[in-house]
Amino acid sequence: MKRRNFIKLASTTSALGLLPFELKALLKTIDLDVVDCGDVSNRKLVLVNLVGGNDGLNTTIPINGYDTYANLRPTVRIPDAGSSRFIKLDTTLADEQQLGLHPALTGFKSLYDEGQLRILQAVGYPSQNKSHFASKDIYSTGNDGNNWLNGKSSGWTGRFMEKFYTEELEAAYPLGVQIGSSKTELGFHGAEEHGLSINITGQDPAGFFTEISGLGGEAPTNIPMSHFGDELKYIIDVNKTSNKFSKSISDAFNNGTNAATYEDNNLSNQLKTVARLISGGLQSKVYLVSIGGFDTHNNQIQGQADIKGKHYDLLSEVSSAVTTFVKDLNEQSLGDDVVGLTYSEFGRKAKENGNFGTDHGEIAPMFVFGKPVNGGVSGTNVDLSEATSDNNYQLETIQFDYRQTITTLLQDFLGASDTVIDHTFFNYSTNESFVNAKIERVIKSSYSISKGCIADPAENINPEIKKNWFVYPNPFTTQLNLNSLKEFTGVYYKLYDNSGKLVTHGSKEVVNNGVLIEVPKLPSGLYFLQIESGGRTESHKVFRL
Repeated sequence: MKRRNFIKLASTTSALGLLPFELKALLKTIDLDVVDCGDVSNRKLVLVNLVGGNDGLNTTIPINGYDTYANLRPTVRIPDAGSSRFIKLDTTLADEQQLGLHPALTGFKSLYDEGQLRILQAVGYPSQNKSHFASKDIYSTGNDGNNWLNGKSSGWTGRFMEKFYTEELEAAYPLGVQIGSSKTELGFHGAEEHGLSINITGQDPAGFFTEISGLGGEAPTNIPMSHFGDELKYIIDVNKTSNKFSKSISDAFNNGTNAATYEDNNLSNQLKTVARLISGGLQSKVYLVSIGGFDTHNNQIQGQADIKGKHYDLLSEVSSAVTTFVKDLNEQSLGDDVVGLTYSEFGRKAKENGNFGTDHGEIAPMFVFGKPVNGGVSGTNVDLSEATSDNNYQLETIQFDYRQTITTLLQDFLGASDTVIDHTFFNYSTNESFVNAKIERVIKSSYSISKGCIADPAENINPEIKKNWFVYPNPFTTQLNLNSLKEFTGVYYKLYDNSGKLVTHGSKEVVNNGVLIEVPKLPSGLYFLQIESGGRTESHKVFRL
């Protein structure tokens, strides 16, 4: 039986084993039924990064505001008539959701009609930074533009994988695979674990072996305490990781196949490789592909009333590659386990710039695709009246935080617990969990993981790992004491209830190896205390009387 197939039974029986005899009677009412949740351990997420800031307003045109749109974009607009007119998405939608797709997105229209594409309108983050580098880092780390509390040196994908796939951290396959850019993606860097992913850009997957192995000889055993030593250790670690993963990638590519014919372009080749690796049995969980060129300050179109140009070519490539990828997986009966998401670091301004292009903006649409996706539109059309000279013609109203979208996929499709989500993303600006802000109807009900099947907060903790902290009293009432034999300057803690909901959190200074936590009034029951100290996280089961 797979690890997430019997969560209710496992969490409850383990709690009984920890509690004193007189408290067992309090738990007799807890449901001990085994929940048959099916095996979802093979599900995967594919991220498609549209690098440069995709022009969302020409990608999904608001039909109910077309006149205003045309006035803001007299030359670069997509026509509403003639051979170059936009594709009307869905006449059954409400007026405020009536969209026109860019005419290059014929493949996306097909996916939508098949119920395998959902459009999320006006996606962004609270304090939009219109620098490519800063905004891309924000998207990679899971931050909001106001602060870096989710981590400056670790990525949301890495944090998610190290907490959710703890049983697979030492596996002979990478949890993440990157293709399409020679720059290693910050998003794959874990907060505690390293070597979670591999970048195979420029490699031959059929005989993958990193060129770093060309160093030759034995790795040095004495690493100097210096910047040079840090760089040397990094190279050695990358070499070890590449050696470790090379066989699994090569075997999967050689054993896999493609059941659809892809166009000969960069993104198609990347997704073709991803499909073949999945077909060949590679157990990697998150794949990242990318396509650049979306920074369309000029020549977004070829000329007046001619929609061909940079943006047309880019969207054609994305539409064709994604559509063929979905077809490929479905033809091989692999589509049930894969969901994809397109994203860009920001959108473009509502007003054109006079160079047949558009400048840096804020919000942009996301596309979620795949067989498990519930086709449709989330959100309403952008309000073009807010784009004025006073705000430099920006569309600023965010309908969905990008972290809401990803949280929805991580929990409803992959099955991550609230604890894992809060480790991956947390809204420090509002002190709220994104679990409480998931987007409805993104995943089909037949594929969505019910709350009773979501992984228990303590499931990923290896009981054999020696813990640094002793927690008492247990059971507790209003206070918890933490004590350690090791020297720590401070701790960060989170307390979750038995459903995985965050009930309190905070940071404390360690005094004489001890910490006192004042706990708010809580119902009696089982809770999970997560303690972060010294670069390590550990969890404890505690009971409130």
